[in-house]
Amino acid sequence: MTEAAPAAQPAPWWRDVRALDLEVAARAAVAAVVPLAILVATGQVELAPYAAFGGMTAIFGRGEAYRGRLRTATVAAIGLVASVAIGVGAALAGGSVPVVALALVLVLIAGVLTVNVARLSPPTPLFFVFAVLVCASVPTPPGEAWLRIGVTAAAAAFAWALSLSGWVLRRFAGRETSRSRFKPLRRAEPVRWQALHDAVVWRTIAQHVIAGLVAGGAAIALGIGHPYWAVVSAAAVIPPAGAAHSVSRAWHRVAGTLVGVLVTGLILWPDPPVWVLVLIVAIAQFGAEVFVTRHYGTALVFITPLALVVAHLAQPVPVGSLLVDRAVETVLGCAVAIVAVLAARALSARGAR
Repeated sequence: MTEAAPAAQPAPWWRDVRALDLEVAARAAVAAVVPLAILVATGQVELAPYAAFGGMTAIFGRGEAYRGRLRTATVAAIGLVASVAIGVGAALAGGSVPVVALALVLVLIAGVLTVNVARLSPPTPLFFVFAVLVCASVPTPPGEAWLRIGVTAAAAAFAWALSLSGWVLRRFAGRETSRSRFKPLRRAEPVRWQALHDAVVWRTIAQHVIAGLVAGGAAIALGIGHPYWAVVSAAAVIPPAGAAHSVSRAWHRVAGTLVGVLVTGLILWPDPPVWVLVLIVAIAQFGAEVFVTRHYGTALVFITPLALVVAHLAQPVPVGSLLVDRAVETVLGCAVAIVAVLAARALSARGAR
């Protein structure tokens, strides 16, 4: 008898260059850093969060064929600008807890329905939640409201154009070159209007609303600064409608965030020049998009410095308190989300029986 040939071992991930989605990562980095660099150059760095949220348009629809991506990027841009506008409106109304809670619930309901009807990828309201809560927490003079919304819209339009720019590259590269050098694109999912009355979708909305309000309320009650980090962490852990209820994402988020906090400390404590921070944003955005579909915990090592550096540019606070708030509230939000996930799992099992 002849011995069977040993099975071929898969190539390490770092050798599979196409699978790293370098094209997507490069677009996202450019979408993040160009508006930010313009704001820094014009002395308006306090508007950085608004540009950052508009730039998040570029992370939607990764890997989709361009006809579907046109719809995805358009819906995402509108959703992000609307979330910022709601947050700015809450800030104008005084940013009180009831007002912000109402804005959060509104964005959660609309966000979950939008990602399920339009089949957005990534299928989460996380970015809409992040936008509304951060913008609601920033004091906004009435005369600057439209400026801040306009910065978001301009950044979203720029990111929208970048998202569709690959069509030009593929068209002029030729079919054979496109096949060898660019990652194949997948067909976008069709719009699903049935999601508006899908019980699974509404159960997901209930999970998000309950976990978000509990996490935010607990952070406020404990007197922790930046309570929106707890809500954002809870939203990141709640699985999409119809997905398996798993708690592993929470552990990845906690571990990745804690490492990311240490990295951020090494970046911010030397008090580098603002242009160095802009470069860090570009690198962090690139790394986040490279790893987010491969290992969520590793992606958080990049996402955490990205979020904290942008927050520091907009509202400088003592670095130590910024890092502690992020770490503690991440743990808090993930803990609340884990309870929500386990409760949903138990209720699903009970219903099945």
